[in-house]
Order: sequence, then structure tokens, then C-alpha cells
Amino acid sequence: MNVAVIGAGPAGLFVGAALARRSHRVTAVDRDIGPGGGGEWARRGVMQFHHAHTFRPQVADALLAEMPLAYKCWLDAGAEPVTATFDGRDRMIGVRSRRVTFERALRSAAVQVDCLQIRRGHVDGILTRNGRAAGVQVDGVAFDADLVIDCSGRAGRAARGLGGRRTVGGNCGIAYVDRQYRLRPGALPGPMSNPIGYMAGYDGYMVVVFPHEYRLFSTVIIRSTANRDLIALRHAAAFDAVARAIPALAEWTDPAIAEPVTSVLPGGALMNVYRGQSDEDGRLILPGLIFLGDAVCTTTPNFGRGLTTTMMQCTELLALLDAGPRHLDDVGEQFDQWCDAAMLPWVQDHMTIDDAQADRWNGHAVDLSKALPSDLIVEAAAVDATIGARIGPYLSMQQGPDSLAALESRAHAVFAGGWSPAPPPGPTAAQLSEIVTIALASP
Repeated sequence: MNVAVIGAGPAGLFVGAALARRSHRVTAVDRDIGPGGGGEWARRGVMQFHHAHTFRPQVADALLAEMPLAYKCWLDAGAEPVTATFDGRDRMIGVRSRRVTFERALRSAAVQVDCLQIRRGHVDGILTRNGRAAGVQVDGVAFDADLVIDCSGRAGRAARGLGGRRTVGGNCGIAYVDRQYRLRPGALPGPMSNPIGYMAGYDGYMVVVFPHEYRLFSTVIIRSTANRDLIALRHAAAFDAVARAIPALAEWTDPAIAEPVTSVLPGGALMNVYRGQSDEDGRLILPGLIFLGDAVCTTTPNFGRGLTTTMMQCTELLALLDAGPRHLDDVGEQFDQWCDAAMLPWVQDHMTIDDAQADRWNGHAVDLSKALPSDLIVEAAAVDATIGARIGPYLSMQQGPDSLAALESRAHAVFAGGWSPAPPPGPTAAQLSEIVTIALASP
């Protein structure tokens, strides 16, 4: 089978290499020239490339199953598996790494796969023949294919002229900035709220710290887009002043402890969006075309689920294609059904969490007339240990958000009793605005 893959990011390279290993002839097309010989890789057009990421066990498991060389290259480049003990066994719970390190490893392994060609170019559109995808047009040149896989991300344009896809969600009302640092020799890391890093909700904003490889780490400040004063966090003077004012963040970023290695990196518009393979009437947008990765499922980065949902999709699509000879229309329809069942709930989960969080940031109390969002069910574990004993599969994404349904009444009782999670020591969002104003006014 000839396969055309639009995009050579994580989804495109992984599924392209996996299909090539199955002796399909695969061409992956991407506008990016790829990594150079030095340490820099701009990856223009991929806003999230240099931002913080979480790599859950599903990512490592997928590489070990399909691209063990990529996993070895990743570890050789410094990626650090993190383990924790559950039921008397040590289990991997994630991998500390920057995305650039992950993609370099993935690409270095992919270029060694026979039957996979990575071509630089721009996909002008998808070719059709007899109502089916028949290939792609790259910079005016046609490439025939039996199957086209669109891994071009949420902003991909190649398929825009084919008709409207079923879409759920939209802009989530959250923005963030982050910055990468490196711990100085001998310096100890700051506080950790979990084995993967630090995450805490404050009065009107959130802070997350993601440790990476080689003592690198990213600090992230997440705010409501309604708080226009904090747009100025993109300026180094404002970011540094705020980092000094938040005690936990100050412990990580104190100049005696760590030095910044990047400028402040502002994030783009954050979305919680699900797009199906079909239109509102349930018909495939184009038989022979399959959307994959962020082109299907995009969630806010608060919980680091993006690459995990991508790898889960890739694994399922490969399983469907491996199941035996069948019409590609059947694969597309079955994959659409699986995505509805396995991916859409994560988007809806984020939508509920983010909407409820925006209400709390605006000064509203927890609405006990509605089912609690997942993050508050998890928070209630601080009071009710029986909740904490059962939230692991949700946190690890081994089970979907519906796995928390049986715990909602317990969590509701916790909040109805008057308890609410207290933010760590630190300024409020209003005080952050004052700190930013003063920092930018200083000479």
C-alpha cells in the first residue's frame, strides 16, 4: 500500500515509520527542514515545540513496541524515565524530556526505516479520484497514495476544502507563558507536588514546573485570558518579578539555583477541540483519508495529555490496519467510532475543568448544584483517602474520565462539608498584576 502522511511531527513520524516497517511505502511531507547539526531546531509553525511537555508511559510504551531504536536514541540524548512503586512493584510513570529532545530521537530513528521517505515541502491539497483520497499534491507535484493520513495538527489546511467535520469545543479562555532554566552545578531542585514535577492552583492562576533532562526544567504560569494585565508576563522583567514573588517558583528560579536558557515563551490561543473523521451526518469527510493526532484531539496543556492522546490514536489505528484485509472505509469508520469513545471524553473533561476553573478565578464558589469537575474530585482526595486510592487510573490515563463517576458523590460530600483546597503561599492574580506593572515601570 502507498501511504502519504501530511506532517512529520510525532504522529506523522511514528505512524509513518510503523507502517513502513510493515512494508508499506510511506512518504511523510513536512514544511520543516528538520534538525540541523547543532543544538537548535526552530520548528517554525509548531508553537508548542519549545514549550513544556509531559511524556506519560503510553509514549514510551508505543516507542518500545514500534520504534525501539527511537526509544534508545531518546535515552541516549538524556531522557530520564521516572518510576514509582505501586503494589510493591516499580513502574514507569513518565519520562522527563524536552519535546525537541524527543522529536530529534524520533526523527533520527525514522530516517533509518526502509520504505519511509521524509520529504520537505508544502501539501497544497489532497487529490481525489472517484470520491476517494488518491494522494496529495506537494508544491504542485502529485503523489499518488492508497491512504492519506493527515497529521498536520489543529491548524492543518490541506483538508479544509473537503467539508465540515464534526467539531466539539473551541477556545478555552486560558493562556500561558513559560521559560526554560538549567539548575546550576550542585543546586537542588525546588518543591515537587508529584514525581513528575510541581503543579499548584493559586488565587486566580496556576503554576507548573516540568523537570526535563540534564537538569533542565520549564516553569509555566497559566492565567485567564480575561486577565489582560498579565499579558505582560511575556516580558522577561515581568516574568522574573513574578517568579520571585511566588515562593515555590522562587525556589526553582533563584539566580543562585538556576539560570534561564531561553527567553520567555508566550503560548498561542489554547483550545479544547475534538474533530471527528466524519461530518455531522456521520459520513466520512473523504474515504481513504484519516485524521490523526492534534488534527483529532487538542487539549489545554495543564495536565500534559497531548502527546499521550496522539500515541494512543496511533496505536489504535495501527491495530485496526493490522487486523486483516478490509476496505479502508471500514478502518476510517471504526477509527472514528473509537475516537468518539476514547478521545472525545478527554476533550470534554478539559472543557468542564477549564470552564469551572474560570468561574473560580472570577471569584465564584464551587457550584455544588452540578457534578464536580475531575480536578476537584482529585483535590478531594486530600480529605477522603478512599478517593485517593481510586484516582490513579484516571491520572495515568489508563482509564477515561468516566472512571471518576463513582467517586463524585464522595467528593461532593467533601465540598458540601465546607472544605476547599487552600492555595499555597503566594500572591493573588490581582497582586501579580501590580507586580507586573511595577516591574515594567522600573528602569
